[in-house]
Amino acid sequence: MAQHIGILTSGGDCPGLNAAIRGLGKAARENFGMRVTGFLNGFRGLAQDQSLELDGAMLSGILTDGGTILGTSRDKPHRMIIGGKVLDMTDAVVDTYHRHHLDALVCLGGGGTQKNALRLVEAGLNVVTLPKTIDNDIALTDRSFGFDTALGIATEAIDRLHSTATSHERIIVVEVMGHRAGWLALEAGIAGGADVILLPEIPYQAEKIAEAIRRRTQSGRRFSIVVVAEGAMSVDEAREVAELVVARDRADSKKQRAEVSEKLNKFHAEHVGHTIRLTRKLEKLTGQETRLTILGHLQRGGTPSAADRVFATWLGTECAAVLNARKYGVMLALQGNRIKMVSIEEVAGNKRLVPLDHPLIGTARLVGTSFGD
Repeated sequence: MAQHIGILTSGGDCPGLNAAIRGLGKAARENFGMRVTGFLNGFRGLAQDQSLELDGAMLSGILTDGGTILGTSRDKPHRMIIGGKVLDMTDAVVDTYHRHHLDALVCLGGGGTQKNALRLVEAGLNVVTLPKTIDNDIALTDRSFGFDTALGIATEAIDRLHSTATSHERIIVVEVMGHRAGWLALEAGIAGGADVILLPEIPYQAEKIAEAIRRRTQSGRRFSIVVVAEGAMSVDEAREVAELVVARDRADSKKQRAEVSEKLNKFHAEHVGHTIRLTRKLEKLTGQETRLTILGHLQRGGTPSAADRVFATWLGTECAAVLNARKYGVMLALQGNRIKMVSIEEVAGNKRLVPLDHPLIGTARLVGTSFGD
């Protein structure tokens, strides 16, 4: 019998989601005779049974559209706010799955989605995931769709900021996305010719950054571009976080663990404005006029790049073939020049961070880029 497949998009939106939905839907319906149902607004739509049929009309004309026709949210099946209360909606999700007589559920999302998908696998559902995030930090895949588009947007922004930095002989600080992983800052910084790149993986010293800028000034170059990942930290901040993580892991009681976790959450909440503080500090250390640009959600919006359209379509069609073979509990990952199946269990809870010995870090250093270390 032909299978009935459910699909949802979860977490932050990013370019390429509609291309993946289209690739999966068209391949599943037209080649394998599957019925495809979309659930709205991530896991919330699955818990509350909000769905629509993904027929040919729904899948037509969406390849180039940004965002997601299904809507998305950051709701977790086991911690969902309903009527002002935090509820475990896992049973409701399972009930919806069986009510629709689904054979499998496809979840398109980033790191959080992989963890939530694993919980549904453990609840007995057949699940397949596709990797999307502009941070490019999903474990066991060389690439996630959405990254290439965000990289192009960030690079174009840096290109534009070069001209104003040169005209006014300013330091321009550019904040790009990347909480834990610095792939976007690293590649956009190299592509845009940044003079300083600050990554979450390499704690920085403000004085080291100032030294690099002063050397540029002394050589006659009176402007500088500093690209900062939003999760970048100073040496002191990184040490504080490391100490809190150790204290949390060594906590003797649930209460102590909760107290340390609260301190960690407070730190991350206060860290949001760190790029503003860094900008002021650099101006004070260098005596040079300094301005900050935060790209924010610009990086996640708009039309997907050609590379993201191709990659997302490839993932979607491969997913249809995997579902037709009735292989579940896997994420489809790009490894080398092939898409392979990897266990969701191996992906969930892990991050693909920038290795300190990555060739691109060496490349950046060889062209004179400072990492503030």
